[in-house]
Amino acid sequence: MQTDLAKKLGIELSIFAFSHCRDVVAAVTRAGGLGVLGALAFTPQELELELQWLDAHTANKPYGVDVVMPQKYVGKQEGRASTESLKASVPEAHRVWLDGLLDKHGVSKLAGDADAFREHLGWDDATGRELVEVALRHPRMKLIANALGTPPADVVARVHAQGVLVAALVGTVNQAKRQQEAGVDVIIASGYEAGGHTGEITTMVLVPQVVDAVAPLPVLAAGGIADGRQMAAALMLGAEGVWCGSVWLTTQESEVAPSLVEKLISARSDDTVRSRCLSGKPARQLVTTYTKAWEDPDCPGFLPMPLQGLLVAEAEHRIRRHAASEGGAELLGTPVGQVVGQMKRVKSTARVVFEMVEQCAEALERGKHLLQNVG
Repeated sequence: MQTDLAKKLGIELSIFAFSHCRDVVAAVTRAGGLGVLGALAFTPQELELELQWLDAHTANKPYGVDVVMPQKYVGKQEGRASTESLKASVPEAHRVWLDGLLDKHGVSKLAGDADAFREHLGWDDATGRELVEVALRHPRMKLIANALGTPPADVVARVHAQGVLVAALVGTVNQAKRQQEAGVDVIIASGYEAGGHTGEITTMVLVPQVVDAVAPLPVLAAGGIADGRQMAAALMLGAEGVWCGSVWLTTQESEVAPSLVEKLISARSDDTVRSRCLSGKPARQLVTTYTKAWEDPDCPGFLPMPLQGLLVAEAEHRIRRHAASEGGAELLGTPVGQVVGQMKRVKSTARVVFEMVEQCAEALERGKHLLQNVG
């Protein structure tokens, strides 16, 4: 299970686990894979604390950090735009409609300091750079991944100067080639099935095309991978490992609310939808009353990134708080891929890793047996 990329990173297993939960990241790392902490929601100060914790809980093994430096977003041409100036660009009609939706479902408004939440604009180049600098202060942080575009050349050079690898997510062959030209070390081919931001091409089709297009760069397969059979398939397609996110949502270490875990465990693969309601860009997530409302005729429509995220930030906080305190989880959802249909039990993160490796080995052995019997 140790590919060339795994050896280069000093890990035992070619399983790369993306999660916003540090406990999941640490558990995967301790189990022999590479946990990658999603840093989008953190300020630089918060990320520093998270990485200090990981340094103390990963058994001296390497881990990674995922940032977002989008290729395109409103305000990029002006440099770093303030949150307040961007919020002023959100149409009032959208705010009125969203408040009406939450009122209709009995979701209480915020009452003051006790209900306060922090708006953090993580969808910009400047914030991404700050998070990279924080990550580079930690010697066991061995991989920086970027989503939603090609990382700037100076950022790639800065990361390489620290002896750290750069990875980037892509959804097309052309995107993969641009990443290669930018000096990215690892291409993550993320298929249509994946949770979160995703394109139109399925994993089975995308991975071998990307492998051929960027050879000899290593490629990780992402989207539709939650067990060892899918991992074996990815390896046979030419990938050097798998990049998994959704499967960790129902682990014991996950920070996902119990009511949402129940929804995930009962969901089928067709209970997900690609919607722009999360960020303004298509992102696969669990189908809920909330996602359906964004398709209603009376909805004023989606806003471009990052305005959509600023519009819905408070609403999402209110929905989570409502589900936790009043038991109403009708609107509660999360980014998740189509593999949700096979996430049927809560397991420890280490158990998920062990079963994935064991099942992958069995699948590869089965393939070897089939080859021996050809002819």
